[in-house]
Amino acid sequence: MSDADRPQDEKTPFFKRIFGRKDEAPAEPKEEPKQEEPEQEKPEQDRPGWLRRLSRGLARSSQAIGTSLADIFTKRRLDADMLQDLEDVLIRADLGVAAAERIKEEVARGRYDKDVGVDEVKNVLATEVERVLAPLAKPLEITSRPFVILVIGVNGSGKTTTIGKLASRLTDEGKRVVLVAGDTFRAAAIEQLQIWGKRLGCEVIARESGTDAAGLGYDALQSARESGADVLIMDTAGRLQNRTELMAELEKIVRVMKKLDPAAPHAVLLVLDATVGQNALAQVEIFGRSAGVTGLVMTKLDGTARGGILVAIAEKFDLPIHFIGVGESAEDLQPFDARDFARAIAGLE
Repeated sequence: MSDADRPQDEKTPFFKRIFGRKDEAPAEPKEEPKQEEPEQEKPEQDRPGWLRRLSRGLARSSQAIGTSLADIFTKRRLDADMLQDLEDVLIRADLGVAAAERIKEEVARGRYDKDVGVDEVKNVLATEVERVLAPLAKPLEITSRPFVILVIGVNGSGKTTTIGKLASRLTDEGKRVVLVAGDTFRAAAIEQLQIWGKRLGCEVIARESGTDAAGLGYDALQSARESGADVLIMDTAGRLQNRTELMAELEKIVRVMKKLDPAAPHAVLLVLDATVGQNALAQVEIFGRSAGVTGLVMTKLDGTARGGILVAIAEKFDLPIHFIGVGESAEDLQPFDARDFARAIAGLE
């Protein structure tokens, strides 16, 4: 166990980045260890505005959609073939069949056999995406002490980095945060969390590799209660959703924590890698059954043309979307804003 100093009173600017890596995702992504200390923040005046960064980050998603729309809606008056082409474009962008059908019908309403411009279609797209996502754009509320957050997800989704960024936000708010290195299979993950802890002045509870994660979680929660911590954030080992024995271990972590606090964990955040596209739907379903997912964090939106998958996930599961992540530094984890996201993915300024 390491016990670092409390966080200094330095305020982190509230900025963001989003979308632009290769959209081909490996079948079983591997989380590369990041040994370096998280990058230092730059002065606020050196950073572009959030909306500009969001649009730039979502460029791969918005350009893929926009180019196809331009091909469809600059040839002739709106007809059945154009509407079918529109639906196909939206499905290929991973928005999901239900959203694609609804957007197609909305474009057709009052416009059939009339000239329709690309910007008009983009506005309909943005309106419908916002309508789906707005009810789910919810902040993560800290409602008890210690508030226990369990962070889960598959290999390579960005769990450990997300924990560091979340801890940075919470310490900036004046909360005392304890981190738990629950990915006991990877020494690199433990070291990475310890780097974040040192940087932020957070206590990091860790054991040697191979330690039982459930027992570690129990001890950490007991320690956090005794020390008066505000928030306890526990990392977990990456696991593929089809590995039943690993999912059972996750269930054990939850079960053991409840012996100390029946309400714990108070939040179970599933970290999703946007580059995996439709596979994210299966992850939400299976992790939800095993660990009782309470909210979502989507990372790597800057690395894919599949940003629309967030719409499909929202339509199917109705889970709160707390944050989106776009980079390695602390300020790159930002609360999800439905309108900003919808306009950016539609390619609207």
